[in-house]
Amino acid sequence: MSGRRHVLAGAAGALLLAGGAVPAAAQGVPLGPVRESGETATPVFEGWYKNPDGSYSLSFGYFNRNAKEALEIPIGPENSVQPGGPNQGQPTHFQPRRHWGVFAVTVPADVGDKKVIWTLVVRGRTFVIPGSLKPNWEIDALQGEAGSGNTPPVLKFDLEGPEGRGPGGVTAGPLRATVGQPLTLTVWATDDGRAWRNIASDGKPGAPVTLTWFKHQGPGDVSFSERSPKVTGDAGPATTTATFSESGDYVLRVRANDDSGVTDAGHAQCCWTNGFVKVMVMQ
Repeated sequence: MSGRRHVLAGAAGALLLAGGAVPAAAQGVPLGPVRESGETATPVFEGWYKNPDGSYSLSFGYFNRNAKEALEIPIGPENSVQPGGPNQGQPTHFQPRRHWGVFAVTVPADVGDKKVIWTLVVRGRTFVIPGSLKPNWEIDALQGEAGSGNTPPVLKFDLEGPEGRGPGGVTAGPLRATVGQPLTLTVWATDDGRAWRNIASDGKPGAPVTLTWFKHQGPGDVSFSERSPKVTGDAGPATTTATFSESGDYVLRVRANDDSGVTDAGHAQCCWTNGFVKVMVMQ
């Protein structure tokens, strides 16, 4: 790892160090007993990285304190990113426990010391986390992890289409679907082979990539025929289907992890890439 600040193992520490914007009474909650349901979720600022075009991306995740209960928090006053929001790609579906770098907000090169603020209101409690370009919050999301030079997998939704890397990833769509009818989803993913566990690859492209699909935004339930479809060949394709329970606008997220063994997408955020698919579902 480099001398940059990396993601902390516990959400409580991350919240305390990110600027103290969370009410003091909430900061100790992650240290309490784990319950299956009835708990809250807290936004987390993971850090920032510079993009090739000179802009910056601020990476955010969350901590759902429930062991089993997923939470639904629609975009609006209770789930907003400001300034410029309220919808800047944050999730509305919060799976149990800690999830790292689930979306990123891009800001211009001249943003200066301005903050991007994500607010969640959960069960009557308000949680606020600011993201900024403080130097000690720079992360290795695109630059290459110090020592190994490991960079995130490359992910795309069309063989000849645009590709993405890192928490901000790449976005496709909108696709059209019908309630109850499976929608085919296809991705291509490859890695640089520099993950520390993947000694046999010797830094060659085509190293193993693990894909995982999630519902990110949307009003109803989403079921995947294969939540972790296998990548065929060196780069894909990998195919699954998604079936929707209700009509409306959805965003699906696919996470491509390299062979570092970091299956929960933690530490320096050098080791996975997000892909987002917008879907319009009709009755």
